[in-house]
Amino acid sequence: MTKEKRALTTDDFTNIAVYSDPQVSPNGSTYAFVSTTVNEEKEYISHLYLQSLQEKTLTQWTFGNEKNSHPRFSPDGSQLVFQSNRSGTPQLWLMNINGGEAKQLTTFKHGATNPVWTNDGTKIIFTSMLDNDDDVKTQAELTKEEKEKLREEKEKQPLIVNELKYKSDAQGFHDEKRSQLIMYDLENDTLTQLTKGQAHHSFQDISPDDKYILFSANLNEEADYELTNDLYFLNTSTLEIEQLTNGNGGYQSAHFSPSGDKIACLGHEYEFSGATLNELYIFNVQSKERTCWSSNWDFQLGDAMIGDMRLGMSETGPVWSKDEKYLYFIGTDSGATGLYQVDLDGELTALYREDTHVFGFSYDKSKNAFILGMSTPTNPCDFYLLENESKLTRLTEANQSFLDEVALSTPEPLIVTAEDGWEVQGWLLKPYGFEEGKKYPFVLEVHGGPHAMYGQTFFHELQLLAAKGYVVLYTNPRGSHGYGQKFVDAVRADYGGKDYTDLMSAVDYVIEQYSFIDETRLGVTGGSYGGFMTNWIVGHTDRFKAAVTQRSICNWLSFYGVSDIGYFFTKWELGHHLLEDPKKLWEFSPLKYVENVKTPLLILHGELDFRCPIEQGEQLFIALKHLRKNVEFVRFPGANHELSRSGHPDMRIERLNHIVHWFEKHL
Repeated sequence: MTKEKRALTTDDFTNIAVYSDPQVSPNGSTYAFVSTTVNEEKEYISHLYLQSLQEKTLTQWTFGNEKNSHPRFSPDGSQLVFQSNRSGTPQLWLMNINGGEAKQLTTFKHGATNPVWTNDGTKIIFTSMLDNDDDVKTQAELTKEEKEKLREEKEKQPLIVNELKYKSDAQGFHDEKRSQLIMYDLENDTLTQLTKGQAHHSFQDISPDDKYILFSANLNEEADYELTNDLYFLNTSTLEIEQLTNGNGGYQSAHFSPSGDKIACLGHEYEFSGATLNELYIFNVQSKERTCWSSNWDFQLGDAMIGDMRLGMSETGPVWSKDEKYLYFIGTDSGATGLYQVDLDGELTALYREDTHVFGFSYDKSKNAFILGMSTPTNPCDFYLLENESKLTRLTEANQSFLDEVALSTPEPLIVTAEDGWEVQGWLLKPYGFEEGKKYPFVLEVHGGPHAMYGQTFFHELQLLAAKGYVVLYTNPRGSHGYGQKFVDAVRADYGGKDYTDLMSAVDYVIEQYSFIDETRLGVTGGSYGGFMTNWIVGHTDRFKAAVTQRSICNWLSFYGVSDIGYFFTKWELGHHLLEDPKKLWEFSPLKYVENVKTPLLILHGELDFRCPIEQGEQLFIALKHLRKNVEFVRFPGANHELSRSGHPDMRIERLNHIVHWFEKHL
């Protein structure tokens, strides 16, 4: 790496366009996608683009400081429906492909999202949050003043809680509203509410003849105590509902086959709790018989890659081929994700599998080709055309000017042998302006989850630390996805055990192998589970000279009752919940070991984090400060658990600056 290009900065993520949700038109001549950026006011905006696959011309279709997303072509390709907050609340809008102004279709009080066309092109199905007594025919969007008045009135009222699942990190405190499916008739300009009741309904697909909608939900009376998610049929004429799955698992990404005779989906029955790999299931629509096509595979179906630059959703499959002979999906394996194909005999083929992060795709039925969305460690994102199962053509240059200006570190892959002989994969980034013979400080990064995966994707935080002069090591210790069911399950009931020694083995290995690492200047950081592990590390070794713990866990006893997932997560991951064995939970808690901490520790936490609530950071800070340890606590107002990935840009910049300054001060 040379210094001809400048080093990456903390705010450079605001200069990057993040592409998502490619959608090929019905005739295969063009595709639409979403580009998310940060504007001059440091706010996220997203716009729709169309690109011709013949001339490769790229056209921006929406403008301004709004969020436009979820573009979907009509079956005849003449129109595009999408969601936009340009009116103040996310609503559905319709645009003619030949140009002209977009037409607003909905004015729902709490918004309308995720539009999908019926196959005859006469109706659009979408989702809206509704109260029990809401009438879809009289919905009116609130003005800015009305929203403010409603917010003020809500702040004056006590929150009455009667349910176990009364909050979530994504939504905050819940209310009586539930996500319902609505159908809009374009010709008659009428709305029909398809689902009702005290359950969230998630659209999956519509049958080829438009007679049945497939959705997921938990409609059981005991749903508040369950984590299952079933598939249901809804008759679009009678609105009758029929359950497809058995109530024992979680199912998602369900799609009808072109004939309508079969349904493919991902799911599992929690055999290994939250560490269970997805299976690929095929249902016979008539008999409801379920067949598992993936029983002999040992990798995660779907995208388990972790990063800090993925904004927006994208299709990951399974998607049927036009002739119904194949299914296509994204799979996660050994630090990469790829596009896979399986035939009706269960034969698995990798259509595209390189050292990349395939984050989404769109299947072109007219040409049996694919638009792939891909990221690499040195390229945030671009779209590619995959033809004839092997020919790959780059379609976009999303961030070329940024890439031409900024130096990025190419990761060096490595395999470490753990204490018990297990192999652990990792990557090493050399610092900006690396010079042979010079010693550099070092930072170990630990990912969250723990059931996720570091790998071949762009990660701004990792590149930033390298840009600031650090050797950066990131690995996938046991508990990570990408290495089979036994590997991902191995961390359960052993937090701080062999996952900890995996990480220490990796640190020992790189210090031995790379003479440019200054072993007297070692740092460690991580978020969520990675924050737990950072806390655990500094309580069990003093080899690190600085540590930054982010959105972390320090006390599993209180986590049980304060986290939105605590009541089941401690049982799933540690083998016990608070009422069964509090002593065991205390053994797993880093707070127990605070007297051992000698490493200067920076605690970063969002004040609205409901996943790992801020009381976890508070407990750790007070204990360390009371013991007169070297500790600092930074609280981020308005930030939840997603601060590092989708938090407000100003808060993300502040967070990165604090990390950099702490390591500069102590390393």
